[in-house]
Amino acid sequence: MYLLAIDQGTSSTRALLIDELGEIKAISQKPFKQIYPKSGWVEHDPLEILNTVNEVINEIIEKSSINISDIYAIGITNQRETTVAWSKKTGEPLYNAIVWQCRRTTRRCEELKELGYSQIIKEKTGLPVDPYFSATKIEWLLKNVDTVRQAFEEGDLIVGNIDSFLIYNLTKEHNHFTDVSNASRTMLFNLKTLKWDEELLEIFGIRKEILPEIKESIDDFGTSKFGPPIYSVLGDQQAALFGQMCFEEGMVKSTYGTGAFVLANTGEKIISSKDLITTVGWKLNDKVTYALEGSIFNCGTLVEWAKQIGLVENAAQTEALARSIKDSGNVYFVGAFTGLGAPHWDPKARALFIGMTRDTGRAHLVRAILESIAYSVTEVIDIMIDECDLKIKELRVDGGVSKNDFVMQLQANLLDVKVSRPKNMESTALGAAVSAGIKAGIWSLEDLKRLRKVDKDFHPITDESLIAKYMKWKKAVERSKNWQ
Repeated sequence: MYLLAIDQGTSSTRALLIDELGEIKAISQKPFKQIYPKSGWVEHDPLEILNTVNEVINEIIEKSSINISDIYAIGITNQRETTVAWSKKTGEPLYNAIVWQCRRTTRRCEELKELGYSQIIKEKTGLPVDPYFSATKIEWLLKNVDTVRQAFEEGDLIVGNIDSFLIYNLTKEHNHFTDVSNASRTMLFNLKTLKWDEELLEIFGIRKEILPEIKESIDDFGTSKFGPPIYSVLGDQQAALFGQMCFEEGMVKSTYGTGAFVLANTGEKIISSKDLITTVGWKLNDKVTYALEGSIFNCGTLVEWAKQIGLVENAAQTEALARSIKDSGNVYFVGAFTGLGAPHWDPKARALFIGMTRDTGRAHLVRAILESIAYSVTEVIDIMIDECDLKIKELRVDGGVSKNDFVMQLQANLLDVKVSRPKNMESTALGAAVSAGIKAGIWSLEDLKRLRKVDKDFHPITDESLIAKYMKWKKAVERSKNWQ
């Protein structure tokens, strides 16, 4: 009994095959091109993404030597706010996908704030007005791309996030669907009614008929062209929350991937926060699980940048360099390469080092980068604890940077809670696969809790100097704001 996860991420597409014990039997991964047409603009080629999906699935079948008929169901998880417009007739994209990191609609978001729409958007959607989300991307496509506008006028336009584009192209029926977790990232979805909001559609000039039908996260999305049904769709961070088995209210996970994303399960309660995102975790059997989220735009990208400019040769080297000195030498780093996400929401912020002297060396810079990752996550969780009254006993972690023991121990020390890293680090893909397994009747939620195995727990060590360092980093963040 096998389950297949399609994990369509920001920099690569992966497929993961698991068995009924939750064990990984095969993994395939294909990177794809990042497109930067202008400063602050980020795009992907939707057809290249679709090709990588086909390639990883074919490779999984080859690697595992199984028949496609042995796969009970497919689960999809995806980069969330990334937006695609395509033809209803042909399935062909009408423009490149506009990626969640893209800042092209910054001015429009400022205009929406000036017009007084911030409060109504936050109340209805749980989201701040920011270029991160899909609504202003769709609006931009309609206003600026001739092929999109023409298709709209001819009744041939449909839009959606990456999940919808994949469902349409991978199902025999060409279904135009999304799930509640992805819909909740658009700035068009009402958290209470769980529907597209008519008032918001009017504000952005978007017609409901071009948007996908909203389904439960664990549902029948159609028969894939490969044969097995698609039984679950979850945005990547919600899938990681599911894959970390955070099924109970108050459980928290942090994914240290391209960005760092902290999600807390808030059960059936919609908890509002001035600076954090209220989002849908998932919907299963008519029951909605909500989550509180802090989205930090740069995490793994910081390590990649350190490699790119020659500070380190590989990611593993960062830990050795950080440990080679007793502290960062009063050097602080803010990783605002694409602005600041939660809790600052400043698209004009830019990255900086501060506190450097002639004594500053390579190790100080690398250590400051790693420390900034732990500080950023701490800042978000502090708000969850202080403003939202969440009682956090443990932080479950995954993503590439969570392999760095230096960062994880620092994270435990800063938060004064246990940080738990699982043996299976593929939490996002695992969440997609096991949620599909629920629909296929293989597991219940209780069964899944027993599948999580711990690689290492990091217990907090008291360090009196940490608070002062953390507060100084927060001063550096203020210096980075409103730069561009």
